[in-house]
Amino acid sequence: MNALEIKNVDFSYSKEPVLRNINLELKVGDFAVLTGENGSGKSTLLKLILRELKPDSGFIKMLGSENRIRGGKIGYVAQNGTFGNENFPATVEEIVLANLYMQIGRFRFPKVKHKIMVEEVLDKLDMNRHRKAMIGELSGGMQQRIMLARAMVTNPEILILDEPTNGIDSKSIKQLYTILEELHKNQNLTIIMVTHSSINEIKSITKIFKLTDCNLLELKEEVLV
Repeated sequence: MNALEIKNVDFSYSKEPVLRNINLELKVGDFAVLTGENGSGKSTLLKLILRELKPDSGFIKMLGSENRIRGGKIGYVAQNGTFGNENFPATVEEIVLANLYMQIGRFRFPKVKHKIMVEEVLDKLDMNRHRKAMIGELSGGMQQRIMLARAMVTNPEILILDEPTNGIDSKSIKQLYTILEELHKNQNLTIIMVTHSSINEIKSITKIFKLTDCNLLELKEEVLV
């Protein structure tokens, strides 16, 4: 079973083609990067993968299913996920716990096991000592790690990141890449990352794709150096 399979996918907005005959295949444990100029269709492709949009033709399967995957198997870090956090009235712990709402239950309080899950994921990202801090008190890079912890707390099989380096400094980018490589290696996590930033420091990338002129190209290894 593939982690992700896209076959002959077309998509248009008001008859304006955005994606044409898109084909992509990722195996479990792949670390894939998606690049392309602004307006090339990267966000649209992610929305199709996440079932927020439906293709005009073709199909997309995640973990063998064409339906929306539930149960925390997909972790998603949205673009500008830290935007507006400056005055947001929640602690780091509360932000991460919020992604366990399906396990906790509506209008119920988290149990000890849920708080342990939060502590464990924050430990992996070296952020547990900040769990009682207000999210707005942290730097942009630290907030991005909290957004990553929020996505990872459900122990997903696939992690999708949309421009995760936006708005953070070079030191924080390097720390983020190190964390992603460790998660990929230690958990055999399938990662799909959209980025404009340099990826030369990431050694475990297995595939790189570029969207251009409505088409998806897989770049060869020698092009990536």
